[in-house]
Amino acid sequence: MGPLQYFFLCGLLYTQTDGSRLRQEDFPPRIVEHPSDLIVSKGEPATLNCKAEGRPTPTVEWYKDGERVETDRDNPRSHRMLLPSGSLFFLRIVHGRRSKPDDGSYVCVARNYLGEAVSRNASLEVACKSEFSSCPSGPKGSALVKRNLIVA
Repeated sequence: MGPLQYFFLCGLLYTQTDGSRLRQEDFPPRIVEHPSDLIVSKGEPATLNCKAEGRPTPTVEWYKDGERVETDRDNPRSHRMLLPSGSLFFLRIVHGRRSKPDDGSYVCVARNYLGEAVSRNASLEVACKSEFSSCPSGPKGSALVKRNLIVA
């Protein structure tokens, strides 16, 4: 077997031994699209974007306020779906007293055997259509007003 040679092609590392084909090297995950803050009305759909690269292709998980988010892959009845891209899609935003609300601080974590990458935090806030709606009030009864919407 001949000497090992390294090549960079399109930003990826490849190796080649004498007379062999180029082989792409494995590399740890990195986040290439971070989620952004969202303000969404209760009951409406929403998407928190996340895209990661790595070799082998990393798995993506989401965490809300430090706890792993349950998606349709864990529970087929979940209103949250993990998309093939790694984004988190909400069929409808939940915000009420009977179920765990969706508002909070989210991060996506991409993992493969070489390591993990964590996205920036993104906050998801639930907007109420009017001050007379059924949205519960925030801490100490305060509300944040944005573009004529009351955010609980």
